[in-house]
Amino acid sequence: MLSRVIPRGAALLAAVVAALSAAAPAAAQFAEAGPAAAGPTLGDARGQKFKVGVEVTAEGGPCRGIYATLPVPADWPEQKVQIVAEDLSPDVRSLRYRVLPGGVKQMVVEIPDLPAGETARAVVTFALERFAILPPADPSSLAAPERPDRALRVSLGPSPYIETRHPRIVKFAESAGEGLTGWRKVEALYDAVRERVEYRNGDLKGAARALADGWGDCEELTCLFIAACRVEGIPARTVWVEGHCYPEFHLVDGAGQGHWFPCQAAGARAFGGMPDQLPILQKGDAFRDPDRPGKSLRYVSEFIRGAAVDGGGSPRVKWLREPA
Repeated sequence: MLSRVIPRGAALLAAVVAALSAAAPAAAQFAEAGPAAAGPTLGDARGQKFKVGVEVTAEGGPCRGIYATLPVPADWPEQKVQIVAEDLSPDVRSLRYRVLPGGVKQMVVEIPDLPAGETARAVVTFALERFAILPPADPSSLAAPERPDRALRVSLGPSPYIETRHPRIVKFAESAGEGLTGWRKVEALYDAVRERVEYRNGDLKGAARALADGWGDCEELTCLFIAACRVEGIPARTVWVEGHCYPEFHLVDGAGQGHWFPCQAAGARAFGGMPDQLPILQKGDAFRDPDRPGKSLRYVSEFIRGAAVDGGGSPRVKWLREPA
């Protein structure tokens, strides 16, 4: 489950601390709803409000130099986002936004000084319109991209817990997709993953362990399906939604137009479309964050650092990610 990767709160160390939570990016995914039979289209929409933020309390002494980043929802073709409120306490000097490579949008919060016993708060409320996704009417022309561009190549290689070069995964993918192409190949990989790996909650262990053990939760099923697609030359990536994740894969239609198609790896069968309308936090599984250099991140989490003044106590941090 996503909650095991993204805790709802974390303690701030006296000097520097990093913690985990939610997010989303902004880039084209597939064609807007329209008559193209080979691509997905948007279904009905669900309006909702979603709140993201951080509260820092200076317990045991004053603090200074508090700097925090939080991933926030952003636009996708199936999700439209607007900021409707920013709740900032007087101690917050600035709130700004930035977009990381790969499309993850973050809010950046700076609190230069926080007196002992005071609580600084930076909370943003978003209005989301989240559409269901309908599968294509006729997928027969869809095929793997022959010359994937740079943006797609990141969805073809290994990522944390997605071991595309593991011999067991390579053998599994080649066997499941043998003799098939395009949509039929991807659907065969999808069904093979769901038949081979029983859905069961547990600690994060990745695609190879899930395949060996024969069980895993939504993250393992998603990792294994993505790994199998990539072995077969089909770009695939993780979609992180509130409390859950699922994969999507990329195929090209007869006119050369590429499309991303979602599927539900764990839970009720949904291939090529997505009836769920949970808030999208981010898409992808191999990110770089300038505040965590040298690390490849499967998910861009919350991050915070700061210093206690003159041996002061440990500040308390509360991350917010909830319906508004």
